Amino acid sequence: LLVHQLAAMTNMGKLKNDPGNEVKLKIYALFKQATQGPCNTPKPGMLDFVGKVKWEAWKSLGSVSQEEARQQYVDLIDSLLAAEGPAVATQPTAGSSPFNTLLVSTKDNITTICFNRPEKKNAITVEMYNEIIKALEQAGKDESVITVITGSGDFFCSGNDLTNFTKIPEGGISKMAKDAGELLRAYVQAFIDFPKPLIAVVNGPAVGVSVTLLGLFDIIYATEKATFHTPFSQLGQSPEGCSSYTFPKMMGNAKASEVLLFNKKLTATQACAQGLVTEVFPDSSFQTEVATRLKAYAKLPRNSLALSKQLVRGTEKERLYKVNDQEVERLVERWQSDECMQAIMGFFQSKAKL
Repeated sequence: LLVHQLAAMTNMGKLKNDPGNEVKLKIYALFKQATQGPCNTPKPGMLDFVGKVKWEAWKSLGSVSQEEARQQYVDLIDSLLAAEGPAVATQPTAGSSPFNTLLVSTKDNITTICFNRPEKKNAITVEMYNEIIKALEQAGKDESVITVITGSGDFFCSGNDLTNFTKIPEGGISKMAKDAGELLRAYVQAFIDFPKPLIAVVNGPAVGVSVTLLGLFDIIYATEKATFHTPFSQLGQSPEGCSSYTFPKMMGNAKASEVLLFNKKLTATQACAQGLVTEVFPDSSFQTEVATRLKAYAKLPRNSLALSKQLVRGTEKERLYKVNDQEVERLVERWQSDECMQAIMGFFQSKAKL
């Protein structure tokens, strides 16, 4: 027992003295102060060494107001993210569509929506979520026959930009989670309701929500270099994009559980074998071969395709709406949990060059 106690005390010393852990403790303390106010919880027991260190970090902030703690938290996160280098903003050119995070074009009866944050691996910000919803709404009403979604640069999409979680509103973490949930609900519904054939051209790695939504596409083409990863449990979160329903339906329960519960990353070939991807192409000929297919599809009768999609997809719409609601409700809970908070803090701390 004495040996274990001495080892635990040694670890507590390391936790306090390691520069990386000092930053992590600071993030934890500021987050708790910003969302719950000054520490008024009992001090953990003498053998809960990690709990004591975290409690002391929070307690050390004293009577710092929630507003001041919120600002310090944001400033600290911003300083950590600066270690990655400055973000390169994508500015629309004169005469282009009014999107800051997307490239949207229509040619030869094909509307293409391209994620355009290559310097951030096309991670989805709040602004980008809203722009994709708007772009889908416009594409659903234009004269194109099919709609294509792809990414610029080497990535298809790296999922949520976790800086979405750094701006704590006046209503605290509860309001942030609720607002994020409503945005996600609307985002997924835009895919459920999309009236035309929707084709994903996966040009590189896909992560998180960019993977889970693939079950709502009609065709998914991927380069051999693409991978598919949904690390939800690693981040203390849970599946979205109706994947809790579509993935078991496509893959079977056992394979879907590997992906959604246990964070298994699929190669393009594996994703194709499990029914997530329609076809995989050599990277050297990917764009050329896919473009040939898309041009052929775009020559098909527009109304016939749209009505046929209604028949294929229409019977499941109500089920998908319910699944979307259930997934969002669970995520709103998860976003407010200590598990999720700890995982996201770990992500930001790992970005610091300490």
